[in-house]
Amino acid sequence: MSEAAITVSDRAARRITQIAAGDPATPMLRVSVEGGGCSGFQYRFDLVADRADDDLVIEKAGARVLVDPVSLGLLTGSEIDFVEDLMGAAFRVTNPNATASCGCGTSFSI
Repeated sequence: MSEAAITVSDRAARRITQIAAGDPATPMLRVSVEGGGCSGFQYRFDLVADRADDDLVIEKAGARVLVDPVSLGLLTGSEIDFVEDLMGAAFRVTNPNATASCGCGTSFSI
């Protein structure tokens, strides 16, 4: 699967680079999907030091994002962004596969 399967916005790449600079021991952002949340699935964001052999690695402007093969199937076509709004600052996934999502955007259903 190609890097184009998931895109990373310029804002997200800048934020990942900033976070990694502050904690060089965990320089990569792992984005995964887990069961749970109010809509069935939820996104998870973790800073990690190592990647698995079968991870998709997306590199943009010095930032590295990892996605495992199981999550990739649920995230294909998505964009990972970083937003700051009245609810706070957070990574957000715009997922064209989601048929419904919760109000805060952290969980979804397919």
